Amino acid sequence: MKLIVKVTINVFALLIVAYIVPGFSLDSLWTAVVAAVIIGVVNTFLRPIIQIIALPITLLTFGIAAFLINVALLWLVSLIVPGFTITNFTTAIIASVVLSLVSWFLNKMVKE
Repeated sequence: MKLIVKVTINVFALLIVAYIVPGFSLDSLWTAVVAAVIIGVVNTFLRPIIQIIALPITLLTFGIAAFLINVALLWLVSLIVPGFTITNFTTAIIASVVLSLVSWFLNKMVKE
């Protein structure tokens, strides 16, 4: 049940970001669901490995490298999922920040 709630929150967050950020688009609700699932899988399995490898750089850049890893992984998911497009790296940066804020807000709403 908890997994379904998390995926639903991520789907809504992606749809909100697609509405707010120009250059970030989802073709359909089904695309948002697939993208949310793949983002969850990437964040669960791939992101920790990359962050451990990049830990020295992250420490030297005071966390900016960790943020850029999140942006790059979001952009990677957009390349994998058909119908999910991010036009350029600047859009990916803005979308990553907005997605984080919207997901945080929706998670806080659900916990209360």
